[in-house]
Amino acid sequence: MSPLPGIKLFDLTGQAAIITGGSKGLGLAMASGLASAGADVVLVSRHADEAAAAAAEIARDFGRRAIGVQADVTVPEQAEAMVAAALREFGRIDILINSAGINIRGPIDELTPAQFQQVMNVNVTGTWLACRAVTPHLKRAGRGRIINLSSALGLIGLANRTPYATSKGAVCQLTRALALELAPHGVLVNAICPGPFLTEMNVPIANTEEGTKFIVGATALKRWARPEEIQGAAIFLASAASSYATGSMLVVDGGWTVQ
Repeated sequence: MSPLPGIKLFDLTGQAAIITGGSKGLGLAMASGLASAGADVVLVSRHADEAAAAAAEIARDFGRRAIGVQADVTVPEQAEAMVAAALREFGRIDILINSAGINIRGPIDELTPAQFQQVMNVNVTGTWLACRAVTPHLKRAGRGRIINLSSALGLIGLANRTPYATSKGAVCQLTRALALELAPHGVLVNAICPGPFLTEMNVPIANTEEGTKFIVGATALKRWARPEEIQGAAIFLASAASSYATGSMLVVDGGWTVQ
């Protein structure tokens, strides 16, 4: 069977992507993956210097156009300004990856309501606002991809993670609902559910008893994932290869959720 007529699978040449949380961790890894497939990228961070440095790194390594944009996606006006900056620079938006996120761990009776709300604001409200800001442009274009970063903990539970697990479960439902809403406009909405990736967020527990027993020990592959191992999933969902996938949760967890 031949590929789709006139379609180059996994080729993102000529496309423009916004990646929130794009200056480090999984956001930077996915931005690098998209750039390697030909996309130009907008890296969004609350810190302008980090965004600019990451964009310079991608431009140097992959020869793609890349800019850094300072924005806090929990602020509606800044989410909209992020989209406006992408349109000014590239004249189009094809892909949005919502990777900005935080995690606050602890037993529920030792966490404060403010800590719970902080996680929800970034992981849920920030994702919703970024989707809201980009949607009118994707609808007018009649095409596009939105990729939300959920987590294996949006599908299963883990003690001492009530804020994070709650927020990532909400991201899964946001993805499903928005996929239905945008399907008539040719826009596909999916989520990636990563397992234990060794990012800056997880370094504090990497070598602890918890990190070894309840995280690494719970995966079929018995190890932490490297950040670059998220790239294939991001390229797949951003490209023509995923033309019949919407509302899906693509699990990349080393076999954690099948145990």
